[in-house]
Amino acid sequence: MATEESGGLAQTAAVKLSEMGERTKQLGTAIQDPERQRRIILVIVCVALLLDNMLYMVIVPIVPDYLARLESESEQAHHVTGNSSTNSTQNENFDLQIGVLFASKAILQLIVNPLTGTFIDRVGYDIPLLIGLSIMFVSTCIFSFAENYATLFVARSLQGLGSAFADTSGIAMIADKFTEEAERSRALGIALAFISFGSLAAPPFGGVLYEFVGKRVPFLVLACICLVDGILCMTVLKPFSSRTRENMPVGTPIYKLMIDPYIAVVAGALTTCNIPLAFLEPTIANWMEETMDSSQWEIGLTWLPAFFPHILGVYITVKLAAQYPHLQWFYGALGMVIIGASSCIVPACKTFEQLIIPLCGICFGIALVDTALLPTLAFLVDVRHVSVYGSVYAIADISYCVAYALGPIVAGKIVHDLGFVQLNLGMGLANVLYAPALLLLRNVSLMKPSHSERNMLLEEGATGLYDTIRMEERQRKKHGYSSSGNCVPIDENGTFAGQSKSFSEEETSEPEYI
Repeated sequence: MATEESGGLAQTAAVKLSEMGERTKQLGTAIQDPERQRRIILVIVCVALLLDNMLYMVIVPIVPDYLARLESESEQAHHVTGNSSTNSTQNENFDLQIGVLFASKAILQLIVNPLTGTFIDRVGYDIPLLIGLSIMFVSTCIFSFAENYATLFVARSLQGLGSAFADTSGIAMIADKFTEEAERSRALGIALAFISFGSLAAPPFGGVLYEFVGKRVPFLVLACICLVDGILCMTVLKPFSSRTRENMPVGTPIYKLMIDPYIAVVAGALTTCNIPLAFLEPTIANWMEETMDSSQWEIGLTWLPAFFPHILGVYITVKLAAQYPHLQWFYGALGMVIIGASSCIVPACKTFEQLIIPLCGICFGIALVDTALLPTLAFLVDVRHVSVYGSVYAIADISYCVAYALGPIVAGKIVHDLGFVQLNLGMGLANVLYAPALLLLRNVSLMKPSHSERNMLLEEGATGLYDTIRMEERQRKKHGYSSSGNCVPIDENGTFAGQSKSFSEEETSEPEYI
C-alpha cells in the first residue's frame, strides 16, 4: 500500500515537473518572439530611465536636511559657537556643498559620455545597459548607508557614471529596435514619459518615506527595483551570450557627429530647453518662501502637477508626428517658444496656484521639444552617417548634462547677484531666440542616401542599418537563416523571404519622413 502511494506521488511530481518544463519552454519561446521581445526591451529601458531620474531627484528633500542634522550634531558634539558673520559664512559654504553634491552626477556624466558613446558603438547596447544598472544599484546602496558628505559625494558621482552607460545605451537601443519612424517616436515618447514621472514623483516619494521611515528606505526600495530590472536584462537580452559581433558596423566617431550642423542644432535646442527646469529646481523653493510664504508641502508638490501636461505634450507630439512628420522641427520650435513665455511669467506669480500654470507650460514645452527632436537625431544618423546610435545619444545626454551641471552651481549665484526675475527673463529670452534656429531642420525629412553612396558603402563594408542587414544576409545565406534573430528565411538571392521590392525600386521610392 505504501509502495503504491509513493509511486503515485512520484508520478504526480513527474507530471508537474513536465508541466513546469513545458510552461518554461513556452515562456522562452514567447520571449524570443521579436515583437514581444521589443516590448520587453522597452519595459527594461523605461524602468532603467525611471530609476535614474528618481535617483536624481529623490535626494532633493532628503540630503539637505540629513546633512544639516549631521552638521548640527557635529557642532553640538564640539560645542561650537560663533557670531552672526561666522554663521553666515557657514551657511554659504553649506549651500555650496549642496550645490556641488547635486551637480556632481551631471558633471561626471558629462565627462564620461563621450567615452561611453564610443564604447556602446563598439560592443552594442545590452552590455552597457547592464553595466549602468549594476553601477546604479551599487550607488543606491551606498546612498542608503552613507553617513557623511564624502560618502554621499561618491555615491552621487557613481550614479552619474551609471547613468552615462544606462541612459545612453537605453535610448540608443530603443532607436535601434524601433526602426520605423512612427513607432520610434511612440517608443521614445513612452521613455520620456517614464523620465518625467521619475523626475516629478521622486521628491514627494523620497520626502514622505524619509519623514516616516528614515533615510535608508527610499534608497533600498529603488535598489530592489534596480536589481529586478538588471535580472530581467540578463534574462531577456543575454548580454554575455556567445553571439558573434564581427559583423557589427563601425559607428561614426562622436567628434564627427558633434560637428554635423543638424545634430549641433538639435543638441543646442535640448540644452536650451532644459535650462529653465535645471535652473529653477534649486532656486524656486527659496523664492516661494520669500515671496509667497509657502508651506513645505506646497514646495514639495511644486513640480508634481507639471507631470500631466508633460504626458499630454508627449502624446500630442507623437500623434502630430504620425500625421505630419515633416513638421518635427516646428513642434520643437513651438515648444521652445512656450518654454520661453512660461519662464517669463514665473516671477509674476503671487500664489501657489498661479505658479502651477507657467511650470506646467515649461514642462509641456519640454515634452514637445524632446519628443520631436530625439527621433530626429536617430533619423539624421540613418541618412547622414552610420545607423549606430550610441554616440549620437551620448551627445543628447551631454546636452542635458550641460544644463543640469550648471543649474545647481550657477543658478543660485545668478539669483544672488542679479535677482530671480532677471534669471527667468534671461532663460525665457534664450529659448525664444533659439527657436528660429530649428528652421535649419525643415528639410531634414527629405534627406536620404543617394544610390551611388549606397553602392560605395556596400563595396567598402556595411555601415548603415539597411546595408548591414544586406551584407550579413549575403554572408549567411548559405545557412538558410538571417543574422537579425536567426529566424527569418532567406531566398537564393540573399534577401528576406517574401521581400519583393528590389534595390532599384527602393532607391526610386519616395523619401521616408520623420
